Amino acid sequence: MNWQSVSFDWNQIRAFLATVEEGSLSAAARALGLTQPTLGRQVAALEEKLDVVLFERVGKSLVLTNSGLELLDHAREMCEAANRISLTASGQSQTIEGKVRITASDIMSAHILPPILKGLRELAPRLEIEVVADNDIRDLQHREADIAIRHIRPEQPDLIARLVSEPTAHFYASKTYLDEHGRPETSENMSDHDFIGFGDIEYMIDILNPLGILLTEKNIRVGSKSGVVAWEMAKNGLGIIIMSDDVATCTAGIERVLPNMDPIIFPTWLTTHRELHTSRRIRLVFDYLADFFTTKQL
Repeated sequence: MNWQSVSFDWNQIRAFLATVEEGSLSAAARALGLTQPTLGRQVAALEEKLDVVLFERVGKSLVLTNSGLELLDHAREMCEAANRISLTASGQSQTIEGKVRITASDIMSAHILPPILKGLRELAPRLEIEVVADNDIRDLQHREADIAIRHIRPEQPDLIARLVSEPTAHFYASKTYLDEHGRPETSENMSDHDFIGFGDIEYMIDILNPLGILLTEKNIRVGSKSGVVAWEMAKNGLGIIIMSDDVATCTAGIERVLPNMDPIIFPTWLTTHRELHTSRRIRLVFDYLADFFTTKQL
C-alpha cells in the first residue's frame, strides 16, 4: 500500500459526493450541516490534491466534468464503506429493532425490492420489514407506511423526499404476440396493436399521445390496476405494455418494441415523514435504500 499517495481526507470526498447528490453547493452544505463556504473549500481542496477540475459552472448550475464522472463511482464506494464502518462501530446492526413499513408499487415490491431487503436483513437482523405493495399513494402523514418509494415527488411540507434514481422504460411484448401480430416499425404502426392497460386508461392514453403513439380505448381492451397482473398478461401474449427496463430485460420470452425509440424516464423518489426520519430504525432503512438505488442505478 502506497500510503503517501492518499493525500485527501474523507470530508473532502463527502463534500464532493454531497454536491453531486444534492445538486448544488448550498443544498449540499445544508445536508451536511456546514456553511456553503466551508463546503466549497473542501471541494476545492480535493480538486487541488488530485490536480483535477471536478465541476464546471454552466449558468447557475454545477456540471460534473469528465474527471468528476470518473471519480464519482469510487466516491460512492467509499461512502458505502464509511457507512458500514459507522454501523459496525456503533453496534447499530445488532441493536436496531422494530417494524418498518415500506410501500411501493406491486411491480417494484415483487421484482426490485427482494434482493435489496436481503442485504438489509443481513445488516440489521432484528428489524421487521413489512412491504405494502400498492399502486396508490399511501398517506405517510397518517402512518399508513413509514417509507414510500414513488415516481411522483410529494408536495406535503412535512415529508422528506430524495430523488434516488431515474430508471428507464420501453414498450415490450411477448415473442408469441409479435410473431402473430407483427413487429411495429414506427410509432404510427403502434395504433394497429393491442395494448395492456395499467391503472387509469385515459391517463395512459394522455401520456402516450404526445409520444406519437395515437391510441383509443379500443386499443386497450384488457388490463389491470395491478402491475404484476398486467405484466403476466403481457408475458402471455395479450398485447404491448410499458415496463421498466430493469424488469423486462430479466424476463424470458419478452422483446422490446421499437428498440430505437428514446426511453421513457421516470424518477424514483424515496419519501418519509420529517419526524420519522429521526427514528434510528427508519433512518437506517431510508439511508440503506437511498444508497442502494443511488449507487446501483437500478
